[in-house]
Amino acid sequence: MKKSRLRDLTLLTKAKTAYSKSPDNAKLETFDNGVTRNYNVKFETDEFTSICPVTGQPDFARIEVEYVPGKKCIESKSLKLYLFSFRNKGMFAEDIANRILSDIIKAAKPKKAKVTAVFKARGGIGITVEAKYGF
Repeated sequence: MKKSRLRDLTLLTKAKTAYSKSPDNAKLETFDNGVTRNYNVKFETDEFTSICPVTGQPDFARIEVEYVPGKKCIESKSLKLYLFSFRNKGMFAEDIANRILSDIIKAAKPKKAKVTAVFKARGGIGITVEAKYGF
């Protein structure tokens, strides 16, 4: 593998992990896409947490990120650390899904992208938000 593809990766190589306290300070890292055909990439986690901006109670969600890479691919550890940065952030589910999508578009400039956020029921009602780009 050419080292030039990996030149912008800083989080993957660190022995000590630094956790951002807000998505405003988190960094989504990318590497050069070495493939010219279209293909799908899907990331999934059941460990997403954030805070309700009104009550301050924790919210738990499954986050799925699907995209068709352009010239860049998202590095998975940086995505994990980025998602972790929402842990103490007070945001509504709708804002979270759309913020994640916007940040992915800004960092990787994918051909298509979709973020699905499936929030666990609280008070008897769950919520699923799907934000799309290029579909």
